[in-house]
Amino acid sequence: MKASEIVEARGHLIDSQLMTKIFDKVIEYQGQFEILDFDIGRTNQDFSTARLRVSAPKKAALVSLLEELMSLGCYVLKECDATVKLASRDKCVPEDFYSTTNHRTYVRVQGEWIEVDRQRMDAILVVEGRRVLCRRLRDVRRDDQVVCGVEGIRVQPEFKTRDRYGFAFMASDVSTERRVEISTAKLAQMMRDVKGRKGRIGVVAGPVVVHTGGVPYLANMIRKGYVDVLLSGNALAVHDIEYALYKTSLGISLETGVALSDGHKNHMRAINVVYHSGGIRQAVEAGILRSGIMYECVRKSVPFVLAGSIRDDGPLPETVMDLIAAQEAYAEAVENLDMILMLGTMLHSIGVGNMIPSWVTTVCVDINASTVTKLSDRGSAQAIGIVTDVGLFLSLLHKELVG
Repeated sequence: MKASEIVEARGHLIDSQLMTKIFDKVIEYQGQFEILDFDIGRTNQDFSTARLRVSAPKKAALVSLLEELMSLGCYVLKECDATVKLASRDKCVPEDFYSTTNHRTYVRVQGEWIEVDRQRMDAILVVEGRRVLCRRLRDVRRDDQVVCGVEGIRVQPEFKTRDRYGFAFMASDVSTERRVEISTAKLAQMMRDVKGRKGRIGVVAGPVVVHTGGVPYLANMIRKGYVDVLLSGNALAVHDIEYALYKTSLGISLETGVALSDGHKNHMRAINVVYHSGGIRQAVEAGILRSGIMYECVRKSVPFVLAGSIRDDGPLPETVMDLIAAQEAYAEAVENLDMILMLGTMLHSIGVGNMIPSWVTTVCVDINASTVTKLSDRGSAQAIGIVTDVGLFLSLLHKELVG
């Protein structure tokens, strides 16, 4: 016998193409759907509401289908508390645990719908009294109350809106044919609006910022207060300091584009200078480091996290080489951000994308369109993609913001 359940979805179902995705998902899971009621919103602000009976060949298949539909905003209509089971030991949860999306989520506990704290994707939901929060699997402890199954859980996706910036939210719109000047002007207005309401902007940047000549523009944006936190790896800081000290990046003069004799040593010389000083902050305070991105972060008290990797030279004293500690530092740094600008780093962009909720405005800039696509494919559907040279982009953005 077929298993079935009545589900409901509410929101901008047509504009966001969610109804089409819901139908496609049911067919993909070899299920069937019957529309019981569909109330279409009459204005841009009105939500639409759809009620459907979905069915699948077996109960297990239906549960899998319902889990997929939840990320699209569908929820089981019958009112009941979420199923909660105890973790049997540290880092282990029941097999039917609920795995989170990055969308706003609510869990019904003792008859009350509670919004989940610290929303992020690929996490476990743990009930603590009157709170429900996201917890990474590695942080689960024995006897934690783990939310399981699909009942008593509601997910609210971010919806595409007809916004005045002209960026289609949730559209995963990636194009190499869009004029960069237009996109940059719109982005600058978004940033001004965020700062105008006392919001916070984070920047995730790779060493390509230095290689493409973007240092003076990003540094001045930090100086002017447009950056509230910087997330990167060892390489950005090393080459930024190399440029500040020797005017090269990877031994190449950024003024002439010519490889300098012995220039390949310059990044190691830069690391050595920082070690002699005791750290980046000490190098700034001693007057040794007098310009650049890291210099402005220290001068403006903008927090930064440098996450290390196996390929790093040195690394710099501030680089966090413990992977778990680096993830923790990143996760803490991105809390309460309103906007994140990702510049030329696939690794760190995807990592940060996994840590932030879907309502954080996310802009990814890269010369390679696949970087933006991969970010979206891994769940960060809210990412706005701008495909261009990062140095050129920063020069245009700086001109729009600062003049």
